[in-house]
Amino acid sequence: MKTKITSFLTFAVASLLTLSSTAFADAESGFYESDHVRGFISIGADYRGMRSEFHDYVNNIAFRNGYHMEEVTVSDGEESRVDTLAFAGSFKYSKFNSYYLGLHVNLGAQYKQFLTWFDFNFMPPQISERPSKTYSASAAIEDADGNVVEVVTKKYPLYNVEWYSYGIDWMFGWKLFGENTIINLIPSVGFGLNLINFHFASNFDLVYMENPSKWDTMRDRDYSTIATTFNSELELRLEFSRIAIGAYGGYRFIRYNELKIESRTMSNTVPYQNTDAIGDTWFAGLRLTWLFLSDWQKKQRDRL
Repeated sequence: MKTKITSFLTFAVASLLTLSSTAFADAESGFYESDHVRGFISIGADYRGMRSEFHDYVNNIAFRNGYHMEEVTVSDGEESRVDTLAFAGSFKYSKFNSYYLGLHVNLGAQYKQFLTWFDFNFMPPQISERPSKTYSASAAIEDADGNVVEVVTKKYPLYNVEWYSYGIDWMFGWKLFGENTIINLIPSVGFGLNLINFHFASNFDLVYMENPSKWDTMRDRDYSTIATTFNSELELRLEFSRIAIGAYGGYRFIRYNELKIESRTMSNTVPYQNTDAIGDTWFAGLRLTWLFLSDWQKKQRDRL
């Protein structure tokens, strides 16, 4: 995860330094007229539909029902021994929907028909409320011959199950109908990083297959995994001087890494496989943009 974040930020910073160095170049250098560059900021919201693989991944991971491992002292006649018991029970949560609300803040720059911006995206947490504060889990005590001699039941805490994601995409677009037309069509593509976060139902234990007497316990906290993204969208924009209103839609490709719980990995099948998973979404939404004046426009305004 750290390697991907570092690589992306290094590339982004290096590219921005290159762009900024040329932006302050002499306008007569012939590369471009730096005083025609104008910044912009926008906010947007969209409806995001999850691919079936992504929807299954979220529900299978978030609602995993695991074991609670405990060592207990068992009396066997005149002798006693220490057994490791796996306590298990059942509970019922409402599953998550296959759609959610995406929120966006964009910061960027425009040079004639070319646009580039950073899309900071996030979503409200999706919450499935706990059915009760605790639930009952049971484990069987067996004698030396494997016969069940006693069933032990204990109470364990339940939490709200949650998932949410946030990320950043570096986008590049082009105004097809000119720089300052009232109606414009803007296709764009970009790449970036995304994090998905889960909060689980209880303090389950993940057992080491090579050593069943050792396990890691989930805590009452969020667990995250990172993904690389490729984003593509098309915006239909109405632009009135410095204010623009746009309707947009597109598709975002996401590939998540394995999800780690403490020092163990978890998947949507068994807890010891990778969780490389599809996190693709399609989306449609609205965007409000405020465009700043370029230096050239400010000079023209001051002359009036």
